[in-house]
Amino acid sequence: MVDLLLTPKPLLLNLAALALLVAAALVPLRSGAGRDMPFWVMVGAAVVNTAIFALTLVLGGWQTDLGTTLWVSIAATTLLFFLIAATTRANWRLAPLLMPYLAVLGVVASVVRGEPRPMAGGAPAIWIDLHIIISVLTYALLTLAAVASLAVFLQERALKRKRPTRLSRMLPAVVEAERSADRLLLASGVVLGLGIVTGLATQYFESGTIWRIDHKTLLSLIAFGLICALLLGHRVCGVRGRVAARVVLVAYLLVTLAFPGVKFVTQILL
Repeated sequence: MVDLLLTPKPLLLNLAALALLVAAALVPLRSGAGRDMPFWVMVGAAVVNTAIFALTLVLGGWQTDLGTTLWVSIAATTLLFFLIAATTRANWRLAPLLMPYLAVLGVVASVVRGEPRPMAGGAPAIWIDLHIIISVLTYALLTLAAVASLAVFLQERALKRKRPTRLSRMLPAVVEAERSADRLLLASGVVLGLGIVTGLATQYFESGTIWRIDHKTLLSLIAFGLICALLLGHRVCGVRGRVAARVVLVAYLLVTLAFPGVKFVTQILL
């Protein structure tokens, strides 16, 4: 179902969050962009407004529609990016890739909301909340890891062709992007593993069966296996560069299909 946010207050909050995401996407693309006041003001404003809007959507309880899922993921990813950009000098350079992507997701979330579905009962509310928080954090971490990996891919391609582009000049150096991708991927793997465990436990509370394979579980397990294999490859075989970047992007695609992808199919297409 295609649905718009029609009531005045949510509509205004939605438009404000979307406008500031677009502004935050344009700031790092300007001439002479840096880790400066305009960058912090725009990204900080996007963090605050997306968080406020996401909170209004879940204030009365978690909603299972696609739009809410996307907006909560956008808010978490924007906040996490702000934190890593503030603590590591090179990571702000991921903004030319990340912020336009989040702005596009914001447009999709604003237009295509989907049909809310009641959550299955059985599991304790605090356990469901924990599983949701872990799932959102997993997706935010893996989004940043995928963006850092894409930066590695683009930088290595520009170096191989000996033709740097305007975009590649904005991105972190290969070594810096790889370092960020490694750290974010490790955190993603740990949190995704916790998410799988809490998801299986939630399933047990609801159905009495701990092992029931569905699309979400299967895709998550494959993504977790790829992440673990890549982390092992880093340590044992030194797998890096574009090969590693491709694996991270595939893992991100699988997790995207497992979470918002499944909602899109069940709520919009079916």
